Amino acid sequence: MQLVFATNNRHKLDEVAAKIGDKFKLLTLDDIGCYDEIEETGTTFKGNASIKSNHIYQQYHLNCFGDDSGLEIDALNGDPGVYSARYAGEHGNHAANIKKVLDNLADNTNRKARFRTVISLIWEGEEHFFDGTVEGTIRTASSGTDGFGYDPIFEPDGYDITFAEMSMAEKNQISHRGRAMEKLIAFLSKMGDN
Repeated sequence: MQLVFATNNRHKLDEVAAKIGDKFKLLTLDDIGCYDEIEETGTTFKGNASIKSNHIYQQYHLNCFGDDSGLEIDALNGDPGVYSARYAGEHGNHAANIKKVLDNLADNTNRKARFRTVISLIWEGEEHFFDGTVEGTIRTASSGTDGFGYDPIFEPDGYDITFAEMSMAEKNQISHRGRAMEKLIAFLSKMGDN
């Protein structure tokens, strides 16, 4: 079974491909010849995920999914949230985003945060949503070189290392995207059995 993942983010593709394994043939936007800039104009993760999957389904009529995710920090009233990728201005500038978070939290002792993912799947024309969350804390400095985004400053509850210090397999076991993907895969497995 073929499934399009509506993203150009190579890190997300690698994580999802590792999670899906050989259950489905995962197609990228490149594979289907989609070079559109899909504007994330939603104000929620669910809204942005839905924009991506609906764009692909309407243009190509292929089973597909899109996701949106981000970091929510309690002391910053849930920021950076839906603006996680462009928190410091430029989209995808991870170092600047991390610096802004650390600066904004400078003297704050409440460092509770969570990563949240929402996936919008369009399967045979019907939209389904799956979400995943992982709770943790924000470190005072970056640590680790793997992962991407805010991984170097996010320490998941129950661990003494950051996401950026974990292997992809370790991170996939507990991450927000990993948890949402497990729900998606369970749903698709049922569809595959029908």
